[in-house]
Amino acid sequence: MKKIALLVVLVLLAGIMPLSCLALDENGKTKDDYVSLDSLAREYGFVMGACYNYNHVKSNPAYLDFVKTHFSSITCTNETKAYSLLDQNKSKANKDGMPEMNYYQADKMLAWAQENGLKVRGHVLVWDAYMNDWFFREGYDSKNPYADQETIRARTRYYIDQVITHFEENFPGVIYCWDVVNEAIGDNAKEWDNKDARHIRTIRSGKDNLFKTYMGDDYVEYSFLCAKDTVEKLGADIKLFYNDYNMFFPEKREAAIALARSINSYAKDENGNFRKLIDGMGMQGYIGGYGKQQDCMKDSHITRIETSIRLYGKEGLEVHITEMAVRNFQNDTETVALHADFYGRLFEMFKEVNSGEEKPLTCVAIWGVTDNPTATGYNYNLLSPYGGLVTEKYQIKTAFDTVHKVLSE
Repeated sequence: MKKIALLVVLVLLAGIMPLSCLALDENGKTKDDYVSLDSLAREYGFVMGACYNYNHVKSNPAYLDFVKTHFSSITCTNETKAYSLLDQNKSKANKDGMPEMNYYQADKMLAWAQENGLKVRGHVLVWDAYMNDWFFREGYDSKNPYADQETIRARTRYYIDQVITHFEENFPGVIYCWDVVNEAIGDNAKEWDNKDARHIRTIRSGKDNLFKTYMGDDYVEYSFLCAKDTVEKLGADIKLFYNDYNMFFPEKREAAIALARSINSYAKDENGNFRKLIDGMGMQGYIGGYGKQQDCMKDSHITRIETSIRLYGKEGLEVHITEMAVRNFQNDTETVALHADFYGRLFEMFKEVNSGEEKPLTCVAIWGVTDNPTATGYNYNLLSPYGGLVTEKYQIKTAFDTVHKVLSE
């Protein structure tokens, strides 16, 4: 009789509450039975982050409910990127020749974050991948020749200034950092000039990096200068980051450090001192094999990530672990347990690197929050189907329990 009554209550509750609230773990707990991950992580000097997209805001309250319970930082996956914001028709019609943007979706997402007390990682101002080719053309028309360097630099400065200003004026203090440039460092020697210690890519997938080709070799440094000028003009508390993948592998790490040094020796103030233009490194946290289980959950990955956090910290840079997905492609009991153990040891390391007076790690932003068993193609390979802290139905997994326990100690 008691079981029937409980079932009736659950059915009634299901009509008025999101399903996530009823997603029980093996101990009969829901997300609301745990102190938030973010509040625990703050004791060790870093915040917990997640990601979201426009469809989440429009039609996935269960996901947003979970996120706002356990995270305080959030990142738009695509909606604040240039290719999402730029409006070609409005840009063509603009009499002053500067680009125009459409902020509709991004504004909806920022409004949700503001209403729910979350801060946003701005992602990303300048990224050569998927960038609108017409942005670099005369009259913003793909049929026209590419514009000259002066024009492209002016457009980019204007774009950076307008985007930072728009969000700061409409949602004051919500965006607390920007990834100014994303993935500018090449992956192999054929993608950069071998004399360039920064390894700035000249090509991506066989195609020109249009920013480097048409803005110049200093496009990364120049973009940071533009962003810094705007932040200082606004008097905003916004930190500026470089973001990239494979940042915990030695060769790319060395290039990233060379790039950071170049950025911070690019411009001087009125007293002749170099201006600090970059505040931190966004170290993308895709951990494990791209589509391959045998390359997942290796101890060497934890060691490399720890070494990298410490080395970036020695450069006076904050570190954000961004876009983190602890990959796992198998759902058998043994592998799920190994995944939870790896997740726990990863967070033990995060605590350790921040155990001293200096706390270089200030944010861990997880993009693989939930499992996605039906994932295919790019999503399967990038995030993996069983790499989440919780299931696709927001049931608490052992990985979540393990991380929570580590942060509680």
